[in-house]
Amino acid sequence: MSTDTVLKRTPLFETYKKYGAKVIDFGGWGLPVQFSSILEEHEAVRNEAGLFDVSHMGEVLVEGKDAESYINYLVTNDVTKLQINQAQYTAMCYPDGGTVDDLLVYKLASEKYLLVINAANIEKDYEWMKQQAKGNVTLTNISADTAQLAIQGPKAEKILQKVTDTNLAEIGFFQFADHVTVSGISGVLVSRTGYTGEDGFELYLAADKVEALWERLLDAGKEDGLKPCGLGARDTLRFEARLALYGQELSSEIGPLEAGIGFAVKTNKESVFLGKEVLAKQKEEGLKRKIVGIEVTGRGIPRHGYKVFSEGGEEIGFITSGTHSPTLKKSLGLALLSAEFAAVGTQVKVEIRNKQIEAVVVKTPFYKKS
Repeated sequence: MSTDTVLKRTPLFETYKKYGAKVIDFGGWGLPVQFSSILEEHEAVRNEAGLFDVSHMGEVLVEGKDAESYINYLVTNDVTKLQINQAQYTAMCYPDGGTVDDLLVYKLASEKYLLVINAANIEKDYEWMKQQAKGNVTLTNISADTAQLAIQGPKAEKILQKVTDTNLAEIGFFQFADHVTVSGISGVLVSRTGYTGEDGFELYLAADKVEALWERLLDAGKEDGLKPCGLGARDTLRFEARLALYGQELSSEIGPLEAGIGFAVKTNKESVFLGKEVLAKQKEEGLKRKIVGIEVTGRGIPRHGYKVFSEGGEEIGFITSGTHSPTLKKSLGLALLSAEFAAVGTQVKVEIRNKQIEAVVVKTPFYKKS
């Protein structure tokens, strides 16, 4: 980590040290890559529970009588389908179909929405949103005042239930409860969402209250094996569940259909949205390239940017994410390939350290919770 760049810090930065965190530069933020070890934290989330500081994420409030129609123009999913206290995963696209960002939309009230965006994209996204604003809408970037924790894993509900009177079993997947009191801290938005492939909750609260909540949750979860987790495990967990990462599976060059998040692209919604024309055409004509799972059957780990070749030696794409899967004990990757090589079972080769290593296209997600 270079000392001459001043990294942005979440309100929990000083607290990390107490837990032995190894801090890295992540998109300009000083964030913990691990507390104990990536493997230990990964396994805690798969088997018990893990607690993540995700306060670096961005939050933008959209309010006004045209909030719904404006957001529906901005994003690929159909926001008109949202009820109050529901959340939706979606993407923002450029007119050419490339991705501005992937995000969550929370419907707080009939004319009030919370948009949760990626940390590295906060300034870019906010500018883009302001440029596209139409009608009676007000945008407020509340990222600096908002903290976010994620408690994820099969024991997440049990642990969180110890410190709140709100019945968590009543919050369905992609639903939320607002103004919840958690461990004596009021005004928390509790959302049944996450980025690990496990059950769990994301908690949004005032930045100045997050340190107390972090400590109290770890305390409440001690006997159930709750561990503080860093970005390393967050990445291996989301990767196994085949959840897209902006900058890897999604970018201004890679659209949402190519990335495999077509479920969040509603080209049949009545209203026009940015990128609709291009995405509708891709759906109609079929994709020229798509992201698929691969398993390296030879020796080596596929990493972001590594080239992929056909059996005949033709360059057909590249790895977007790859790792040695802690759960499945295999070398796996996600690769953006020419569509004709995307069928499960297709033999390919990945260039690892100047050698072409045997691999095969496999089904995703690599991991599904039982």
